[in-house]
Amino acid sequence: MAYNLRNINTLDLKPSTGVGVGLPFNTPSVFTTVYTTKEQIKYNIINFLLSDRRERIFNPTFGAGLRSRLFEQITDQSNQTLQDSIQTSIQSYFPNIRIEELDVISDPDRSNITVEFSYTLLASNEQDIITLNVQNG
Repeated sequence: MAYNLRNINTLDLKPSTGVGVGLPFNTPSVFTTVYTTKEQIKYNIINFLLSDRRERIFNPTFGAGLRSRLFEQITDQSNQTLQDSIQTSIQSYFPNIRIEELDVISDPDRSNITVEFSYTLLASNEQDIITLNVQNG
């Protein structure tokens, strides 16, 4: 009989120890503590997608630059370019995940970009989905 073994990150073995902070920062104590690496990787990816390039002082290439794309003309080619850019940069900054599916859906009438992103954590084979809606205004 075959066993499906799952690797567990050592940070996840201590359930009362925080791994990082969650998004958004709107709780009474400002920060929401995250206790699993799966959740923290998800928030790190969301932070990456919401960051613009040159926003981090010592890491100018960090970020997907979604907000700056809201003011460009949206075409099928620009969607594909954005999708390729996001995929390349996520593979570069997050080598611990495998991208399963990445879709960029644009609504030029509302200046709206939606990123639907599914991925698998390589260490534990856990899957997760992110749907991020960025709009002007």
